[in-house]
Amino acid sequence: MTALPVITSHPKTPGRRLPPWLKRPLPSDRFAHTRSIIADSGVATVCSEARCPNLSECWSRGTATFMILGDRCTRRCEFCAVATAKPDPPSEDEPERLAEAIARLDLQHVVITAVARDDLPDEGASHFAQCIAAIRRRAPGVTIEILPADMHGRPELITILVEAGPEIFNHNLETVERLTPVVRRQARYQRSLDVLRLAGSMDANMITKSGIMLGLGETRAELVQAFADLRSADCDVLTMGQYLQPSADHAPVVRYYEPAEFDELADEARALGFRSVASGPFVRSSYNAAELFADIRKNRSN
Repeated sequence: MTALPVITSHPKTPGRRLPPWLKRPLPSDRFAHTRSIIADSGVATVCSEARCPNLSECWSRGTATFMILGDRCTRRCEFCAVATAKPDPPSEDEPERLAEAIARLDLQHVVITAVARDDLPDEGASHFAQCIAAIRRRAPGVTIEILPADMHGRPELITILVEAGPEIFNHNLETVERLTPVVRRQARYQRSLDVLRLAGSMDANMITKSGIMLGLGETRAELVQAFADLRSADCDVLTMGQYLQPSADHAPVVRYYEPAEFDELADEARALGFRSVASGPFVRSSYNAAELFADIRKNRSN
């Protein structure tokens, strides 16, 4: 993989034809059932709001990644399709509605993410905790993975999240250090690493996890450095997937990685000591999260 240019601007351009390995299956009958339960709950999903390419597959299997605290974000990232606007106040009954939807879907593992809520004094940390508590009451057998924003690295807010007791604390690095100011303008590369390190240090039994998108203009050397930085932050699990441009107003795809390249990069990451690595064109931070968690628990018990 050769060095590729930094993204500096992205005027509206015609969509690029996707390579053949980036085709997705059609919905199954269970898709409609999942969609109905989610619609009844009134809770947003990152599947829909972020235009995830795995929506059809995951909903057809009865899985979804819920997005709490509304569907409007206080930040504007160049890769993300979630709307940037002034959010509504947190909904007091959202934790119960979320827990009810999870119980109705009979989920074994749930991923809960949220828009960034820089407008709130605690950036939504207490709402995350309330959601986790509601799920524990309504669906006590479910394992919980949270995917929060960086909370500006505030230790008191990370403490609230960890003490709520999720099995997995997931915070995405998203891209390499050089590209972070371009595609994550309100985030900081080192701050994300610090969040993962701090969360992991608070609970030795909790798994920490992070994800990186490929195709934004990074080099192989930069990717390997990001892997090493995550391991230095004691991150346990890494996911890697192909970045797909949500619209002409977002950062363009600089290149599409072939499936074999994802395998090669996964091998390099595993050599650095990650407990688990998921790498492929359609891998996302929450894709096959239940299977990934089950694999980690199996390996831990052996």
